[in-house]
Amino acid sequence: MTKVEVPLSGSEILAAGRRLQQARIRAISENIANANSTASVSGADPYRRKIAVFEPISSTGPEMPVVRIVRDTSEFRIQYDPSNVAADARGNIKLPNVNMATEIADLQTAIRAYQSNLSAMSSLDAVQKATADLLK
Repeated sequence: MTKVEVPLSGSEILAAGRRLQQARIRAISENIANANSTASVSGADPYRRKIAVFEPISSTGPEMPVVRIVRDTSEFRIQYDPSNVAADARGNIKLPNVNMATEIADLQTAIRAYQSNLSAMSSLDAVQKATADLLK
């Protein structure tokens, strides 16, 4: 049996966009909150940055866009702090691979995308209301 594709409504597309941006904002917020976290024991890895990855809609994939949260595999920052419980034999500690400038820029972009989505929803509502008024 073949799958019949039903086009998404404007409201469904905008709702999916808001969900994607919410997931992105949540991941960025966690990154910012843990930017200076260290491991609790010597030699352990600290918090690893999270990245929201969007999977586009395809004819063989899901009907709605999907966001996956993956871990950034870039190197940790190293800082000399021999008094820290997570310090290695040389007195270095690993700090999360979170760059605050990158996170702030990503957060601003995600917030703007979310706000644009809300504005588009407001415009869509206004058009639908005007259309309903014309049909009366």
